Amino acid sequence: MSSKKKDPPEPMEEKELPAQETEKEAEAPAAEPPKEEPKAEKEQDKPAEPSADALLKAEKDRYLRLAAEYDNYRKRSAKERESIYQDVRADTVTKFLPVYDNLARALGQATCDEAYRKGVEMIMTQLRDILSRMGVTEIEALGQKFDPALHNAVMHEEDETKGEGEIVQELQKGFKMGDKVIRFAMVKVAN
Repeated sequence: MSSKKKDPPEPMEEKELPAQETEKEAEAPAAEPPKEEPKAEKEQDKPAEPSADALLKAEKDRYLRLAAEYDNYRKRSAKERESIYQDVRADTVTKFLPVYDNLARALGQATCDEAYRKGVEMIMTQLRDILSRMGVTEIEALGQKFDPALHNAVMHEEDETKGEGEIVQELQKGFKMGDKVIRFAMVKVAN
C-alpha cells in the first residue's frame, strides 16, 4: 500500500516542472530589450500614407467621375425613352394606314350618291389633318426617280418615253414620320 501513495506525488512533480519552465521562458523575453530593427523594416515595407491634400484630390476626382457618370445615364435614359415613344407612335400610325388606303380607294370610285361621297371626303380630310399634326407626311412617288430609301419597287416596265428608274405608277402610298420612313411607297418603275 505504501507504493500506491508514492505514485501520486511523482506526477505532481512532473506537472510542476513544466509550469516552472514556462515561467522562466516568459521572463526571458521580458528581460531582453525590444528590437528596433523589425520596426524600421516594417516602416520601410509600408507605403507612405497619402497626405490630406492627395486624399481630398482623389475623393474630389471620384465625386466628379460619379457625377458625370450619373449625368450620362440620365441623358441616355431620356434618349431611350424618347426613342421608345417615337417607335410606339410610328407603330400606332402604321396601323391606321390601311384605313387611309381604303378611304382613298373609296374616293377613287364613281358613285351616284353625292352625300355619301361628301361624307367620305370629310373623313379623309379629317384623317389627313390628324396625320399631319402627328408629323406624318406622304412620300412623293409618281414621276420621281426611284429611291430605295423611300420606295419599294414591285413591278418593272419597259417604256422608251420614260427615263431610267422613273416611277410610272404608285400602287400604295408611302409615309414618313419626321425623317423616319414608316411605310415605303410600293411603285412600278420604268426601264
